Amino acid sequence: MTSKMDGSSFYTMGVDSGSLTGKAVIIDENMRIVSYSVKQLGFVSQKAVTMAIDEALEKAGLVLDDIAFTVSTGYGRKRLEIAGKNLTEISCHAKGANYLFPEVKTVIDIGGQDSKVIAVDQTGNVKNFAMNDKCAAGTGQFLEVLARALDVELTEIGELSMQSDADIKISSMCTTFAESEVISLVAEGHSTIDILSGMHKAISGRMKGLVGRVGMQKPVMMTGGGAKNIGLVHALEKSLGVSIFIPNEPQIVGALGAALFAKDFATGIRKKVEEEEDLDKSRAPAKDCASCSIQNYQLNKTT
Repeated sequence: MTSKMDGSSFYTMGVDSGSLTGKAVIIDENMRIVSYSVKQLGFVSQKAVTMAIDEALEKAGLVLDDIAFTVSTGYGRKRLEIAGKNLTEISCHAKGANYLFPEVKTVIDIGGQDSKVIAVDQTGNVKNFAMNDKCAAGTGQFLEVLARALDVELTEIGELSMQSDADIKISSMCTTFAESEVISLVAEGHSTIDILSGMHKAISGRMKGLVGRVGMQKPVMMTGGGAKNIGLVHALEKSLGVSIFIPNEPQIVGALGAALFAKDFATGIRKKVEEEEDLDKSRAPAKDCASCSIQNYQLNKTT
């Protein structure tokens, strides 16, 4: 394929190596989105990232040499060799959200493995944030595990949950114990749609707590794969008492922000992102289910 670079224009790319999906966005010198791609092939899959990059380039009619600068973000951001910089997804979601909706003040990102609430200023910088890091509670994985327990396709749970007007409460936000709770609710005769509604209410309650830590300001945008779940969006809107703006493709917001940062780096407008060091320091230490205090407390009660 021939290059489109002609010396008067350039392209930059953002790549989001997420916990479950690889995303790539290419923009031109006018910050117009030229192409994007989303691929899912398992946990932090380098193959999915490569496929997303290749597809985005093909859609744009470009080759990799046409890209002036690449910024990577997400779980696997430090593994992308072609990236000139790697930035946290918090900075990139804030930047991408501001581009799509300049008035946005609060961004809620529900991804596969973590959830974040980000306070954004008028230029797309991070003012404050809160996240549940290294725990599946309130994430896409939480919903996936419980959907599997109910033998329902993940893509169907949002629409199904909207059919319920019941008030079922799922008290445990630990994925392992919530699954047991769902099984018990099935055994008690509760319908699938009512349990699904309870699942979404449980997540919205947890997210309301994160929003409270940051301090919600309107307008609110939702990004990440969770934004494609209409039942979850509805539950969050009801819990927070606001209307939530959903972009056309919520999964690419982080990669879009990375592409915008790449343009800043490529043109010399920016040499670093000020909040990055503080964001990395503030992340919770890694833990697994075996070391989780909730699980240990529950297990000790039963032994």
